[in-house]
Amino acid sequence: MRFVLAVLALAGLTAACETAEGFGRDVSNLGEEITEEAQ
Repeated sequence: MRFVLAVLALAGLTAACETAEGFGRDVSNLGEEITEEAQ
């Protein structure tokens, strides 16, 4: 549930990101941060 909320928050924060590539990088960075926190 927290992951879903984090993704939704990220989507809101990255609304200014104008390209799909930029959004993909943002999501990738979020995934890496979540992985690091999980370890």
